[in-house]
Amino acid sequence: VHLATENEQYLSALPEHAGSFKDTRVVEFIFLLSEQWHLDQSTRYQAVELLERFMLKQVEQLWESSRGGSAQAQGSSWRSVKDQVVNTFVLRLVSCVQLASKLSLHYCRVTSDRALKFLQSLKYSYSKQDLLESELTVLNTLHFHINVSTPLAYLELLLEVLGHNGCLLPAKPLHQLCVQLLDFCYLTRETIYDTLLKITIENSTPSKLQVAKFLTVKEDFMLLAVGIISTGVFILSPGRWEQVVEHLNCITGITPQSILEFSYAVLRRILGSTTP
Repeated sequence: VHLATENEQYLSALPEHAGSFKDTRVVEFIFLLSEQWHLDQSTRYQAVELLERFMLKQVEQLWESSRGGSAQAQGSSWRSVKDQVVNTFVLRLVSCVQLASKLSLHYCRVTSDRALKFLQSLKYSYSKQDLLESELTVLNTLHFHINVSTPLAYLELLLEVLGHNGCLLPAKPLHQLCVQLLDFCYLTRETIYDTLLKITIENSTPSKLQVAKFLTVKEDFMLLAVGIISTGVFILSPGRWEQVVEHLNCITGITPQSILEFSYAVLRRILGSTTP
């Protein structure tokens, strides 16, 4: 109930440009860095979500503080904002991974020495003071609200509830597959949701208004978790798939049709096929 409420509150106040910093290259960078630093699974998703929320607020703040009156002045201000974002982006990304690692109870946090060594390997000349100030910038911009729930938390809790409700599923292999599917959805996000949008509206050329309204679907962690579990069960235990979809519908209120469409979009991307 807590997660569902948190999800609804986030969706009700969704920024206009939500998802803008979940580009495949950014997500891949964070995933590879988390793997190199041997961070646990939840940390990489936390880092992606922290970076996304921080960057949206930072761009908004920079724009508000720098824009002028005339069109020419606004164009110059926007270029200035972009330059500031670009010049500090990798530093901010590393700071978000550091902060996410400090929220984890399972693995050692990323130290300043380790982060600095990585940045130096990329030919950046930052100091420990720069790292500290960058972390504080992220914290202050987000008003220290950094312990955000990730789709992995939704996924694991729903798997627990399914087991409690008597769904006899292969727990360990299903969990492992679902985590792989979650990685896959993060890395191919645009393609999957583009397919889902076209299925939903039954049109291959969505309007700008339809794309804008679909934003809440793209940022819905509960739908993402339900869709991934449904896809994982379909792959591992297709005979139990309908029962699981019914259970997921009862638990979350998400319709079987919506669950089916999400699973179809994911499977279509995995198989590279349009066959139903």
